[in-house]
Amino acid sequence: MTATVTSPAGPTTTVRGRGSRQLAGTWPLLKLALRRDRVVIPLWVGVVALMVVSMPGSLKSVYSTAAERTELAHQMLTNSSLRAMYGPVFGDSLGALAAWRIGAYAGVFAGIMSLVVVVRHTRDEEESGRQEMVSAGMVGRRAPLTAALLAALVANAALALLITAGLAGQGSSGALALGLGTAGVGMVFATMAAIVAQLTESARLAKGLTGGLLGAAFVLRAAGDSSVSDGSSVLTWLSPVGWLENLRAFADERWWVLLLFAAAVTLQAATAYELAGRRDVGMSFLPTRPGPAAGRLGTAGALAWRLQRGSVLGWSLGFFAAGAAFGGVTKGATDLVGDNERTREIIERMGGQSGITDAFLATMVGMLGMVAALYVVQSVLRLHAEETSQRAEPVLAGAVSRLRWAAGHLLIAFGGAVLIMLLGGLGLTAGYGRSPGTILGACLVQLPAIWTIGALAVLLYGVSPQVAPAAWAVAGSALLLGWIGPALDLPDPVLDLSPFGHLPKLPGGEMTWTPVVLLTAIAAALVTAGLTALRRRDLTTG
Repeated sequence: MTATVTSPAGPTTTVRGRGSRQLAGTWPLLKLALRRDRVVIPLWVGVVALMVVSMPGSLKSVYSTAAERTELAHQMLTNSSLRAMYGPVFGDSLGALAAWRIGAYAGVFAGIMSLVVVVRHTRDEEESGRQEMVSAGMVGRRAPLTAALLAALVANAALALLITAGLAGQGSSGALALGLGTAGVGMVFATMAAIVAQLTESARLAKGLTGGLLGAAFVLRAAGDSSVSDGSSVLTWLSPVGWLENLRAFADERWWVLLLFAAAVTLQAATAYELAGRRDVGMSFLPTRPGPAAGRLGTAGALAWRLQRGSVLGWSLGFFAAGAAFGGVTKGATDLVGDNERTREIIERMGGQSGITDAFLATMVGMLGMVAALYVVQSVLRLHAEETSQRAEPVLAGAVSRLRWAAGHLLIAFGGAVLIMLLGGLGLTAGYGRSPGTILGACLVQLPAIWTIGALAVLLYGVSPQVAPAAWAVAGSALLLGWIGPALDLPDPVLDLSPFGHLPKLPGGEMTWTPVVLLTAIAAALVTAGLTALRRRDLTTG
């Protein structure tokens, strides 16, 4: 909207309307956001797209005939534990089975990518003080939020395009449905993160709360699917992840389900815009409660615990719940494999050459270990966040050495890995109903590989904060190799690039201490090198 005003002197001036002023500077901020995420977004998009696109080939190598695929679909519909984990099957084609096997998880990963992008370019910018400097220029009040949502839209559009192109051979309409549905889940949680970013003062809390809502959406979907075999449960329909499932890609697509995504994104985006216009930069509707200046926060370690305790609690609860779900699925492992030798080979390659139940348990334990590596990287990189946001500088200005400051966070990172793996093992035991000592021991054997990836994050951070985020690529690569590497029949030397490929396959396999000791020694050496580098370099403002 514009208005023309004529002054007494005669010149005519065009005055832009309120809506235009609020979005001024959006395009430069979007270009800046995409430039800052020029590595992170392509990495996320590429990994998720590869997981989805590779699935039909993996399934074809395991279930090569139509009869085998039909039998698999029937077995999935009659197994409530497997439905809770993957969802119901709506068809027996390779495309439909791929959507069943990876669809929900692709949606979850798209949601994580989106919430990270939005929080990074909204609340994180305000928390660091950079947004205040940007806003001093000709930048509208809602421009940063718009740029963040557009960056998330670009990432999800690229993901949808890659999925559609990669699966077009299985059916163009099904590929388009799965691509749009995955991107739809991502945008739902992007706009949800935009709301949460207005409510909290902390970027860490904004990510944690939105991630918790994403986890709740997955649990709702799992609970609904475990009770009903056709995705019609009310609980499933309450979850955006359930909407992706009920879009029914490659199985008589329900295109109208996309309207749910559009409605949710529109409503949440409008709410976020309204909230953004009602607060000052740096403020929030739920201000952080001031903490004590002494007592529990009298040491650097206590401060580190205060900063990371919410994350530790969230990961702990998540691992126990995931372990319980995996334990329940293990009971149906024999039904899942049936007489399919190729499936048996893949599970045994991932979990060892023991009986199929032990091999399946070992596979689940390995999955928990690879996900725990993400926790360690996140916890270690808390050092990076504290330094680049300039919060570390006042701490280190007192009688606190860099090693003491870093040690507090590293203790939580490496010790927290022990805690969440034990809780994951307890969850597996509860779901499976037997072998507590054996399962807990198998979970603890994963720790040297987890610590090795965490130690590499310490080294990267110690050398330079600018390269520290590359630790996410390391952890993501290990997860990708462990998850789809055996199904793609990758050679052992490639799988051994991950530290998890060297661990004994427990339970059921033979315990060998050599790789456990070597990986622990490598982790200790990497941590030592990282702390030495940290002591010798200057602090940076990022």
